[in-house]
Amino acid sequence: MSTFSQSLHRYFEAHEDEHLKELIEFLRIPSISTLEEHHKDINAACSWLINKLTIAGLENVQAIETDGYPFVYADWLHAPGKPTVLIYGHYDVQPVDPIELWESPPFSPVVQDDKIYARGATDDKGQVFLHIKAIEALLALTGELPINIKCCIEGEEEVGSFGLTKWLENNQELLAADFIVISDTPLMQQGIPAICYAVRGLCALQIDVQGPQMDLHSGGYGGAVSNPIHALAKIIQSFHDESGKIAIDGFYDDVLHIDVEERNQFSTVAPPDEYLMNQLGVPHLYGEPGYTAIERTWIRPAIDTNGIYGGFSGEGTKTIIPSSAHAKVSIRLVPDQKPKQVFEQLEAHIQLHAMPGVIVTTTRVDEGLPYVASLDHVAVQAAHYAYQEAYQVEPVYIRMGGSIPIVSTFSEQLNAPIILMGFGLPDEQAHAPNEHFHLDNFRKGLLTLALFFTQLAQ
Repeated sequence: MSTFSQSLHRYFEAHEDEHLKELIEFLRIPSISTLEEHHKDINAACSWLINKLTIAGLENVQAIETDGYPFVYADWLHAPGKPTVLIYGHYDVQPVDPIELWESPPFSPVVQDDKIYARGATDDKGQVFLHIKAIEALLALTGELPINIKCCIEGEEEVGSFGLTKWLENNQELLAADFIVISDTPLMQQGIPAICYAVRGLCALQIDVQGPQMDLHSGGYGGAVSNPIHALAKIIQSFHDESGKIAIDGFYDDVLHIDVEERNQFSTVAPPDEYLMNQLGVPHLYGEPGYTAIERTWIRPAIDTNGIYGGFSGEGTKTIIPSSAHAKVSIRLVPDQKPKQVFEQLEAHIQLHAMPGVIVTTTRVDEGLPYVASLDHVAVQAAHYAYQEAYQVEPVYIRMGGSIPIVSTFSEQLNAPIILMGFGLPDEQAHAPNEHFHLDNFRKGLLTLALFFTQLAQ
């Protein structure tokens, strides 16, 4: 480890208790963007960030209003001739349901077994916090930053970044940068850092099935009218054939096929399917034939039903035919699929499989394009060096099955390369109960980012 790396390590070690105390403050704020009742918490998280970015030494720190929730902007632009990096992250979090599965309250952070448990710990407050403290450390140790930095930390990534996306249409100059760095992706596994060069896109919609105008007694009407839950189940069942392949007409027409060489590389960095089965506690994996689990999540599209509701689900029995049933569905897209075309294919398929006696409607709620980055950019080389120095092992290059809709927006609007440098782990239960963040990666992440910013100036 270099002399400068050692100085940074000592700094972070000396300030770890203070940093954890501040992160716990941040994680206590229930900034759930999807639920209107948490509007004040979004504002509280925004204000918290403004305070911490100012203390860190950044300038022009402010909340910028959009048609949605505000994003926090900050900069430090005193490195003439050096590159400008835009740091993006988000301070909003997912809902906590089902609350009964949490082993500790989601907004009362707990440190246990060298992990911090709370909603937002890994997605994305913990990773955003790393950037703030890496910048603060460089300013504290050297009095300046080696490069120019801008920050854009938004409050509605978990609901599609609609406000920021619209704001960007007429305001690209403020966020203009030589490249963009995002920490909202996972490592390959514990101890193996990863540079992510591709994410899948997203389509999400709601299906509403309307039957009789009120709930009906199943004894009086069972067998005589269509049951909306049955109709919805039929639609959902039709999404896949018996082998697990998506059965929507034309769905695969635009899917970009990956060459054999790249697919072979996946097997050198990804664990075998058996490892995933053991990790998830399932007896078998399921999906499109002819592909490994990692290929299905990295380079192939997928459709999933995220939730179903309707009728009676309380304790005991209530013998009714419900008047309506509903489902939330998401599709993960790969190059070269386009959200608009996939929405149209899915909507046509749903109507084709609608049962008589019900009315089926759909509502589009979210979308984002897939993204694939070039690996020959100087920032990728800097990320490689920083990960290797901090983790003392070579990083690997991976794709990610998840979606970050703002990535494609930034690529189009700002025309800048995007570097995905994450510090979470695939099994840290982001979006699920008992979300957590390994503190080993918290420590190494601080060092990695400080070294990354420094290396970019070379």
